[in-house]
Amino acid sequence: MRILYYSWDEFNGEDCRDAMVRLGHQVDTIKVNMNGYELTPEIEQAFAEKLGIRYSAENTTNGVAESGYDLVFSFDFFPNISEFCQKHNIPYISWVFDCPHYTIDSHHANNPVNRIFLFDKKLFSQMLKNSSKIKASINADSTLDNGTSTFRYSPLAVNAERLSKLCQDLDAETGGNIVYQHDVCFLGSLYDNDYNFYDQVKFLPPYLKGYVDAVIAAQERVFGADFFTEDAIFSDDHVRELREYIKFEDTGKYEINYDNVIRDILRKKVTVNERHHILEQMGKHFETVLYTAPGARDIPGVCNMGVADYYTKMPKVFRRSKINLNITLRSILSGVPLRVMDVLAAGGFLITNYQEEIAEYFVDGQDLVMAYTPEDMVEKTAYYLEHDEERKAIALNGQKKVMENFAYTKLLPQILTF
Repeated sequence: MRILYYSWDEFNGEDCRDAMVRLGHQVDTIKVNMNGYELTPEIEQAFAEKLGIRYSAENTTNGVAESGYDLVFSFDFFPNISEFCQKHNIPYISWVFDCPHYTIDSHHANNPVNRIFLFDKKLFSQMLKNSSKIKASINADSTLDNGTSTFRYSPLAVNAERLSKLCQDLDAETGGNIVYQHDVCFLGSLYDNDYNFYDQVKFLPPYLKGYVDAVIAAQERVFGADFFTEDAIFSDDHVRELREYIKFEDTGKYEINYDNVIRDILRKKVTVNERHHILEQMGKHFETVLYTAPGARDIPGVCNMGVADYYTKMPKVFRRSKINLNITLRSILSGVPLRVMDVLAAGGFLITNYQEEIAEYFVDGQDLVMAYTPEDMVEKTAYYLEHDEERKAIALNGQKKVMENFAYTKLLPQILTF
């Protein structure tokens, strides 16, 4: 198969392309400065030239690709690429790893040339319902194909070959043993910057702010459930009231469900709070380090080690930390975050908050360890720091399961089948 891969310098692109080649595909890369999600003449010309389509600014709707490419691929969904592919009847596959990812709200997400893979089953279910509503509201002569959804589900993946070799090389440096650098490690964003939009809201009526803050605080206490989609806790009326005070610039260029944006702002605030609070407790009891982007607020007792490069340093950090933490971004409603796959693939031991799909794919206490409250996470960290052999056996099992079931070479054959 010949694949045109759109690269936006995403951190996992090289791993995916490597797996595509290992599977026998020919992969060519295109880079285009998007600067938004509209299909501009510059973007259309760049793709047309790469695909061997005759292009002119006056006539862009009836060209057909004759270059032999079987599909266009990207991580995350780009409406302008979909629009181009729809014009020229070229299959477009996107694998979404960002969450939230609002471009999937675009009407172009329903273009029949698309196959959009989501890693969160609850989000996937929501998008299937949304697609059905859209299709029910349009005429029978629509370009949508027989009511078939363009959305698909797939968990995320790792480069098993690269990481296996990297682990061997790391251990060879230390005589075949894992030499630990950290006791407890969290690698990820704290979101206590410009992306924490809730704290930027200048005014909410005291009764409304009090209720929202109470829900945020309660949500911190419960892993694996989303209070912001529970009507008895946080109804559409609450969202509508918040939208009176939290305004968005609606240019009309993109279709965005702003009710969901409100909910995601609150989920982000929960994530900000619980990551700080959990790490603060870890710092009180254990040698704890944080790898994160510059600008994060200091946490007492936690050493900020800065950024760890995804491709080389991050696996080393995971492998050489006795305990790695996963505190899932709350916008991920049920799915397995890529961090979970990355830690396990590097042979790292993982303690994670409970998450529905983590429990579906992995055995608690055998492949990784799940915590059900923040206190439970601290208690289990203390236990496994004192039980080396149990910890090492669980890490080994987790690595084996990820390598066998979540390698790119395992998942891509299903994703690339159109």
